[in-house]
Amino acid sequence: MTVLDGAIDYWCNAFTRDRLAAWHQAISNQGLGLKIERAGDEFCEPATMVERMDAAGFGTVILVASDHRDAVEVDSFEHVAARDHEIRALAENYPGRFKGLWSVDPTRGQADVDHAAAMAAEPWCVGLHNHTHSWDRPFDHPDFAPYYQLSAAEGLPFVMQAGASGGDFPHECGRPEGIRRPATEHPNVNFVLSHTGAPWTADTIAVAREFDNVFIGTASWPLAHWPAELLSYAESDGASRVLYGSGFPTTGHAQAARQFARSDLDPDLIRRITTDNARSVFTRLDSPTSTPNPA
Repeated sequence: MTVLDGAIDYWCNAFTRDRLAAWHQAISNQGLGLKIERAGDEFCEPATMVERMDAAGFGTVILVASDHRDAVEVDSFEHVAARDHEIRALAENYPGRFKGLWSVDPTRGQADVDHAAAMAAEPWCVGLHNHTHSWDRPFDHPDFAPYYQLSAAEGLPFVMQAGASGGDFPHECGRPEGIRRPATEHPNVNFVLSHTGAPWTADTIAVAREFDNVFIGTASWPLAHWPAELLSYAESDGASRVLYGSGFPTTGHAQAARQFARSDLDPDLIRRITTDNARSVFTRLDSPTSTPNPA
């Protein structure tokens, strides 16, 4: 039996089968030893994903959305992200089950800020997102300032990949200390440093301890491989500061259900990590819905 009930995945990439080729191409181009398509967590159509979510105990999946630009390299994040019209359709067809983050492009200036504002007004949008390593800009770079201001004005959290990239991208831009100035200047914005901040997880934890509005997300890191310092933090003063994310397809929902069920974590802590903390950060999420817990 799954221990999850109404769990929230704060970072899921597009899951339909038309994105599979882009993943294989990127993995091949960059020489990554990355496993995707585990049994029960394959790319699939929406109805199948909802069935899988029900079986695993997930109430809501938050997809990351981006514009598609033909000029970008095949390895770029845009090729594996969802599109705004896809999330709109999912949110309408499966109320409460799918929401989205809008991914910003700081290279496009005010036009992109205006575009992000339009996306932020969409009912499916619950936050803004930065695929950090695509831009080689630290979190306190001036180009991100108008997006943080937009987050503050709209009451939206801001999610970014922290730590080093697993691919052939710049790494230093993901250092967690870059969030200090934005967190100070925008105390009402919830910032989520994703991907555990590895290999700088200890520094990520230090920043989360310093600022009440900084949280740590685990996307792309299965529970079985969480850094020891992150587990220790979650089991102590970080119980309300860690959020579960799949980073699908690098980890999956069936996989998460199995690993949480087999873990020694306290059930109350599991509920916080997988459900309660996300609801405190993503305040636009719909009210919790009942999710079956099949044996």
